[in-house]
Amino acid sequence: MDKLTLIRPDDWHLHVRNGEILRSVIAHTAKQFSRAIIMPNLKPPISIVKQALIYRQEIIQALPVESTFSPLMTLYLTGSTTKDEVKKSAESEHIHAFKLYPAGATTNSDSGVNNIKSIYPVLEAMEQVDIPLLIHGEVTDNNCDIFDREKVFVESSLSNIVKNFPNLRIVVEHLTTKEAVDFVISSSNKVAATITPQHLLFNRNAILAGGIRPHLYCLPILKREYHRQSLIKAATSGNPKFFLGTDSAPHLTGAKENSCGCAGCYSAYAALELYAEAFEQENALDKLEGFASFFGADFYQLPRNTQTITLKKQPWTVPDSYQIGNETITPLKAGEDLHWKFI
Repeated sequence: MDKLTLIRPDDWHLHVRNGEILRSVIAHTAKQFSRAIIMPNLKPPISIVKQALIYRQEIIQALPVESTFSPLMTLYLTGSTTKDEVKKSAESEHIHAFKLYPAGATTNSDSGVNNIKSIYPVLEAMEQVDIPLLIHGEVTDNNCDIFDREKVFVESSLSNIVKNFPNLRIVVEHLTTKEAVDFVISSSNKVAATITPQHLLFNRNAILAGGIRPHLYCLPILKREYHRQSLIKAATSGNPKFFLGTDSAPHLTGAKENSCGCAGCYSAYAALELYAEAFEQENALDKLEGFASFFGADFYQLPRNTQTITLKKQPWTVPDSYQIGNETITPLKAGEDLHWKFI
C-alpha cells in the first residue's frame, strides 16, 4: 500500500496555547483535522463560557484564511465551577465538555480539583444535561510513584466516578496503562478514551536509555513496554471506545531543555503520519480510519466528516525545529525519518 485515503479525522485532545504560539501552530492541526477538542489549561484557565467563546474567536482569527477547521471548546473544571455554568455550557453550541485536572497533575493544572468528591454535585449536573467529562487520570500524591499514578487514579477515583454517575459520558484521556485500558473496556458505553501517538510509539526506555530525552517527556509519563502493547492492541482493535487524541502540547524548546523541563510532546505537525507509523507496525492500517475519523465523533454525538484526506508512503525527514518568533518548538521525532506523508 503506497496511499491511504481516510475520511478527514478529528483530534479529540489538543493544546494550542494562545498568543504567538497559537498563531504559529494552529495551521498544523487545521491542515489535517476538521475539528479538535481544545484544552482549557491556559493562564488564567478557561473556566466559564464567556472566556471560552473569546478564546474560540482568537483561535479562528489565527487560522489560515481558507481553513474550515472548527475548534470545539471545553471548560476547566475547578472547585468553584457552578451548576449554573454547567447549564450555560449545555446551552452553548460551542462548548462540548468539561476538563478535570487533579490539582498539580500537569502543565497549568494548579487551578484543578483537590478533592474530587467535592465536585460531585457539578458532575451530577453534567450528567443531567449530558455534557461529557474529560479526565486527566492521575493522582498527585507525592508518595505515589509517578509510573503508578494513572493506575492508582483508576482504582481510587475513576471507578467511583463511574459508579456514582453511570450516565455521565466520560473520556479518560491519553491512556498509558494496561489497567486503564482494561477499565475502559469493562465499563459501559458511556466511558471512552483517547490515545496519543507518543504512547503508541514509545515506552519509557525512549526517555531515559542512553541519556535523558526531554522532548519525549510528557504526562502521564511513558510506561513499560507491556503497557504500550496494551495501548496498541486497544487502538488497533476497532473497538469504538478508543479514538484519536494527540495531546499535542507546544512548549518552547528552552522550556523543555532545562533543569525542570515542561511536560508535553509536540506532534500536531505530523499527527496522522505518526499514527500511521504505529498502525502500520501492527499491520492494522485498515483500522486507522475508525480510530481517527469515526469513533470520536460518534461518542461526542457529532456528525462524521465527509471530506477525505490522503497519506502517501513517502519517506521524509522531520525538521529539527519550528520557528516561533525568535524562538523555536522542537517536534516529536525531530531530525528522524517518517515513512508516511500527508499530501
